[in-house]
Amino acid sequence: MSSSVVKINGIHKHFGGLHALKGIDLTIEQGEFFGLLGPNGAGKSTLINILAGLTKPTSGRVSVMGFDVDQQYQQARKLLGVVPQELVFDPFFNVREMLRFQAGYFGRGRENDAWVDEILEGLGLTEKAHTNMRRLSGGMKRRALIAQALAHRPPVIVLDEPTAGVDVELRQMLWEFIKRLNREGHTIILTTHYLEEAETLCRRVAMMKQGEIVALDSTVNMLNQFSGKNLVLKLSGAPLPSGLEQLLKSKEDQTYTLALSDLDQMEGVLSTLRLENVKVEDIQLKEADLEDVFLSLVGSSALKSEMGDVA
Repeated sequence: MSSSVVKINGIHKHFGGLHALKGIDLTIEQGEFFGLLGPNGAGKSTLINILAGLTKPTSGRVSVMGFDVDQQYQQARKLLGVVPQELVFDPFFNVREMLRFQAGYFGRGRENDAWVDEILEGLGLTEKAHTNMRRLSGGMKRRALIAQALAHRPPVIVLDEPTAGVDVELRQMLWEFIKRLNREGHTIILTTHYLEEAETLCRRVAMMKQGEIVALDSTVNMLNQFSGKNLVLKLSGAPLPSGLEQLLKSKEDQTYTLALSDLDQMEGVLSTLRLENVKVEDIQLKEADLEDVFLSLVGSSALKSEMGDVA
C-alpha cells in the first residue's frame, strides 16, 4: 500500500492570460514535514488553494489519502487542516465556541473537547478560551486560527505562512506543538518566508519559481550540493569597499555577510580590506544555508521581495 498522502499530478492553472501553475507534479509521503518555498507570485498559495479545494485547477488532479479533491471534496477536506495567511474569523464566537463549531463541521462532537483543551494549552490559548474573537490581539487571533485548523484532528496539516508578522514567543510555541504532532504521525506542509524555519523543520523541500518546481530534494541534499561559504565580517567604522559589494549577501550595522563560491575568494577579500585600510574586528566563516540555495535557484531580487513583505 502506498504511503503517499498527497498526490499532485499535472496541475495547470490559468487566470485569464496568466499561466499561474505549469504542470506541477508532487507527492508527499505519510509523516513528512515538507516545505514549499518560492518568491511572491511563484504559485505557492494557488497550489495550496487547489489542494484545499478552494480553487479548481485548469487541468490535472489532486488527491488526499486517495480521495480526489474535486470529485470527493468532503472526504478529502476532512483530512486537511489548513491555516490561511489571512486573519479571517467569525466575530460572534469566543475561542472555544469557534473550535467546537469547527470540529462539529467535520463530524466531531463533544467527545472532541479533550483534544480542544490540548490545542488551547499547546498554543497558549487556555486563558483566552472564553474571549470573543473580536477582542483578541493580532497575535492571539493568529493562534486561534491555527487552533481552528487543528480542531478536527486532521492527519494532514497545511501551514500557509503561519508565523508571518508574529512574535518570537508564538513562533517557538507553535513549532514545538507542530513538531510534536509531526512526531505523532501528522503530515505537515509548510510555506514560509523564513528560510531558517524551513531549513530547521523540513526534511524535504520544493522550490517554486514562476509556476514551476525548480528544485525538489531533501534539505540535506540541497545543502550538500551547494558548496558555497558565508564570510561574516564585523568592520570598524569604515564601510565595505566597493570592490566587494558584488559579494554582499546581507548587512546589519557594521556586520557584513559575503557569499563566497569557494574558499579561494577569501584571500582576495582580506587583501582588498588590507589595501583599503579597513580594520576587521571579527571574522567568521560559515557553511552555506538554505537561503544561499534559494538565491542560486530563484535569484536575489526574489529574496529581497520576500524579506520586504515580511518586514
